[in-house]
Amino acid sequence: MNLPTVKQLRYFVALESYEHFGRAAEACFVSQSAFSTAIRELESTLEVQLVDRTNKNVTITHIGRQIAVEARRCLRDIEGLVELARSNQQPLTGELRVGVIPTVAPFLLPEIMPGLREAYPRLKLYLTEDITQRVYDKLMDGELDLIILALPYALRNVEVEPLFQDRFFLACRENSTHVTHEDGQFKSDDLAPESVLLLEDGHCLRDHTLAACHLQQDMDKISRFSASSLLTLVQMVDADLGVSYLPEIVIGSPLLQGTQVKLWPTGENSFRDIGLAWRRGSARTEEFHQLGETIRQLQAQYGSYPLSPAETDETSREKTGTGTDKPTENGHPAPDVT
Repeated sequence: MNLPTVKQLRYFVALESYEHFGRAAEACFVSQSAFSTAIRELESTLEVQLVDRTNKNVTITHIGRQIAVEARRCLRDIEGLVELARSNQQPLTGELRVGVIPTVAPFLLPEIMPGLREAYPRLKLYLTEDITQRVYDKLMDGELDLIILALPYALRNVEVEPLFQDRFFLACRENSTHVTHEDGQFKSDDLAPESVLLLEDGHCLRDHTLAACHLQQDMDKISRFSASSLLTLVQMVDADLGVSYLPEIVIGSPLLQGTQVKLWPTGENSFRDIGLAWRRGSARTEEFHQLGETIRQLQAQYGSYPLSPAETDETSREKTGTGTDKPTENGHPAPDVT
């Protein structure tokens, strides 16, 4: 019985992704003629037509789409065999492809990367920054091994390692015209209509802010302007064009330096969870738990912002961080923020 080769499966998965022989061959670092030959050999082995070919277009057949799904699964399983053998010799070595969301990457990675390199000198980290849905899709397609994301988020067939809780603060310019009073704790009633600036759709931080800060019942407070980055939000707030909600992870980062933005606590229940996620059943599960513990330790030791590590059991998700009635100003946390 003839079986497809790993090379043939890899080539076909690339073709299904690019739907172009030239670009797929280039992605696989082979000539187009060698690539085309491998695809024809795969079709011959499976005795089905995987691709409809014309002079200008490549169309994957219906059975081809189904086989591409199974091919990806087979390739992940084969990679799992290699990973299992390697991790048995020495954990957290070799390559690790990690996706990180934009509202976490620039703030967490500079704090933990030096420590990770020191703790695991033989681990080669390849980092990708993208929005949550895309890093999750890449994880499930086998393009990434691990993702760092904010929770809650609708995830299927993954395991999650909680890292810490990231509390929300109201960000406003000093003496802002958009807040009726500043007495430590505040309510959404204190905000002017259409004053709250948020990230655009597609960023999970927008949904987390609406839910955690109880704005879903006060949508009249939301501005019609939406930003593509936290930098834009901060600049708009600094110009007193509105207020916003920022996660605690940004405190102490260059994002707030040189601004007149003040941060006010929003209550003990206003937070998002930051965690690691990987495909369920991965051969590297124990390694990823170990990596999560290391990240928690590094964040607690070197993090320039005060955070309380989340517990890893289910009851910890009901636990909240402690608040403060003093603001943080110009990116520097007040002494009693815990």
